[in-house]
Amino acid sequence: MHIRGKDYNCTIDLMMDIIGGKWKMRLLWTLMMDGSQRFGELKRRCVKISAKVLAQQLKELEQDELITRKSYDEVPPRVEYSISEYGKTVIPFIKQMHEWSFRHMIKNGVEVTDNDIKS
Repeated sequence: MHIRGKDYNCTIDLMMDIIGGKWKMRLLWTLMMDGSQRFGELKRRCVKISAKVLAQQLKELEQDELITRKSYDEVPPRVEYSISEYGKTVIPFIKQMHEWSFRHMIKNGVEVTDNDIKS
């Protein structure tokens, strides 16, 4: 199949392109849990992400219509990112992965904190 200018042999490969990688699911999860966020807020939530990578990940998520970017006509300029209606369709999948990870931690004797459950 040919989608987004690329050829895919498997739907899983397409999914991994859209929401895979180190940061995209974390960004979607954060926007789902905390609502609209500014760039700096997202940067603080994803401590180890560089500004360049964050900007690229947000751009890709916006291009795939999983998030929306809203610019306000203010000085200084303000931009907020939100999960889109289409983006909300992936949340049940991310929740299942979060729950699986939680169970995997317990299975492997990892002490689980309230922060692990919420983050």
